[in-house]
Amino acid sequence: MTSYEALEPDALGPRLPSPLRPAVDERFARHGVRLLLKRDDLIHPELVGNKWRKLMPNLRAAAAAGRRTLVTFGGAYSNHLRATAAAGRLLGFDTVGVVRGEELAGRPPNPSLARCAADGMRLCFMDRAAYRRKAEPEVVDALLAREGLDPGAVHLVPEGGSNELAVRGCAELGRELRGRAETVAVACGTGGTLAGLAAGLGAGQRALGFPVLRGGFLDRGIRDLQRAAFGGPAGEWSLDERFHFGGFARVPAELDAFAEDFEERHGLAVERLYVAKMLYGLTVLAEEGLFARGTTVAAVVTGGPEPHEPYEPADRA
Repeated sequence: MTSYEALEPDALGPRLPSPLRPAVDERFARHGVRLLLKRDDLIHPELVGNKWRKLMPNLRAAAAAGRRTLVTFGGAYSNHLRATAAAGRLLGFDTVGVVRGEELAGRPPNPSLARCAADGMRLCFMDRAAYRRKAEPEVVDALLAREGLDPGAVHLVPEGGSNELAVRGCAELGRELRGRAETVAVACGTGGTLAGLAAGLGAGQRALGFPVLRGGFLDRGIRDLQRAAFGGPAGEWSLDERFHFGGFARVPAELDAFAEDFEERHGLAVERLYVAKMLYGLTVLAEEGLFARGTTVAAVVTGGPEPHEPYEPADRA
């Protein structure tokens, strides 16, 4: 049986704290701004970046409670589903992935879902109307009953992995960056990483989030996550909503060209759906003069690119 002791971070050999490396870039330097890259993508080859920081607290809680089955949610190309499946294989949990879109059940699995299945995840599919209500207790109860799962043996992890446990885990990211930069930037999907990052930073530092989805809903979500994790607001943070490039999973030619250029400049393989949007936004803000001369900005690289066949917009979370 999985034990709490087996889930100590050293058991999987993570690289913590993750490296913090300078990126000499004249687009920042000419404005007197120093750019650092916080390489959370190097924490672990399968549980990279914010997935490690979010999942490990949930895995420890599940193990401590004797709950051997992880049930979580995501789209057909979800990074979170793949990370949860990998964690289950590595640490001996059963995993169930609830995939948005009942119509996908009869199709051959895409490479992302095939990877989940290869790692032992049981995939079940939920129609999109019900999926929008996935946090409601009656929907969860019906799902567990349909799948023959004992509620007492299940640890539920929300879509994207963002809950109060995950937010507390991401606070360690902020603590690793105390005193290293005035501004720390991160791309945001569900907002859990930013909520924890801001809480972990020290006095005089702020977290800057770049949402990758349209809608302007993250502000309230981050406040709710901080309230659940810390009892109220924690740290200084703000959002810049301008750089989602039309919505989730949208990678127009301009963004792709920017990412290719950044790769050539810095030898970093740039993940397009999250990291590229954050780096693009920071470059624009430097040109706009948002950062005072002498400022150090740290950009959190939460993951690296993975080869995929074409995916549907809004199905990767």
